[in-house]
Amino acid sequence: MAEVQIGNRKVGDGHPVFIIAEIGINHNGSLDIAKKLVEGAAALGCDAVKFQKRTPDLCVPQDQRSIERDTPWGLMTYIDYRYKVELGYEEYCAIDRCCRENGIMWFASCWDEDAVDFMEQFDPPCYKAASASLTDSALLEKVRATGRPLILSTGMSTMEEITDAVNRCGSENLLLAHTNSTYPSPVEELNLKMITTLKAMYPEIPAGYSGHETGLSTTWAAVALGAVFVERHVTLDRAMWGSDQAASIELIGLGRLVSNIRDIEKALGDGVKKVYEGEALARKKLRRV
Repeated sequence: MAEVQIGNRKVGDGHPVFIIAEIGINHNGSLDIAKKLVEGAAALGCDAVKFQKRTPDLCVPQDQRSIERDTPWGLMTYIDYRYKVELGYEEYCAIDRCCRENGIMWFASCWDEDAVDFMEQFDPPCYKAASASLTDSALLEKVRATGRPLILSTGMSTMEEITDAVNRCGSENLLLAHTNSTYPSPVEELNLKMITTLKAMYPEIPAGYSGHETGLSTTWAAVALGAVFVERHVTLDRAMWGSDQAASIELIGLGRLVSNIRDIEKALGDGVKKVYEGEALARKKLRRV
């Protein structure tokens, strides 16, 4: 059976769906916003929150660094903006305390090798590799060298690229996330049946879903199709400034997502036909023969 231990939770078939609230960079560099999102996700029953960690000097291409853009902090170059929204050591120490106080796990998707070294200071329960990093052999090797579980996102990738990444990473302590990397994702391009394809191709690897669509129903459908973990971007307000806000859900939607996933888990049952107590009464009353 496909199963990976993340912190104090087993993630895989036969276990409750592991629900991740991706804060990402929706905090816009504000520790206060980050903590509010952590507290909200914990109160609503999520299992973990996820951030994104970059070293802008390593991640921002040279031809994009000097491009100016309007931001809430005024006109600034793209490289300056990337530094503006990055949280540093002191902020992540505060986030670590906040998560511990609220009883929720936290981790990050690292976009470069230095970011992995940075995150190692906080003893994360796992790592996430973004879809953009699926072909980044050096980064994947760095993450795998930590020995921690890795959630590998498969958006914007061909089957050949996914197969190559799995071969390079190995199946131990690996989880695969089906996703579409358009923000927000068109419903007709979600291709949720890829979840069942991944489960059939890699029965030893837990498969889940990272959603960037608007609305909740398609994420619930992913759970019904067998996703053993789900991830959705979360925000305080979808109208906030930022590239990921429109593909995020607000806390009230996150609450609905979690509670209905738990209902779906109960409703799926075990696939073994039985006559329930409530049915027995109807059976006695209504059957003629």
